[in-house]
Amino acid sequence: MNAIARRKAIHTEKHFKSLSAVFPLIMKDASVLLHRRQNTGYNDGKWDIAGSGHVDEGETAKAAAVRECREELGITVKPEDLSFAHLSHRLEKDRTYYDIYFLVNAYTGVPAIMEPEKSSDIKWFAVENLPEDIIGCRREDVRNFLERILYSEKAENKNPTS
Repeated sequence: MNAIARRKAIHTEKHFKSLSAVFPLIMKDASVLLHRRQNTGYNDGKWDIAGSGHVDEGETAKAAAVRECREELGITVKPEDLSFAHLSHRLEKDRTYYDIYFLVNAYTGVPAIMEPEKSSDIKWFAVENLPEDIIGCRREDVRNFLERILYSEKAENKNPTS
């Protein structure tokens, strides 16, 4: 097998799919909107960015953020009201994520829990005083956003359901 064929075979066999998730940073004064996860199988009981979720196949990141804000919070966000805030390339034990953060510059409606089976609470937290039980990488990414760091990488060796 020549080098090109060998490279193609390795690429085909070892090629993996990465996942993308969006995190809309909904701010009020110097506070960010968080929700407490439940019944999801991922960091249940911990605080997370409200309105976050996976990017579906064939969907852009901005479209996913708009959809997640509507589905999870009942608010209307226009794609043009989102501005890029941070990208985190996160390696977990068994998967790779690209976490895309957007600052929500405007929205209509009042944020509320629209999926009570997945979220037990919603609350504004001062960005300088996030709760102790926020998902660790989210704390780091909010800090990166505040420090205007546009890109970060993380290698997590923890079980993602812990």
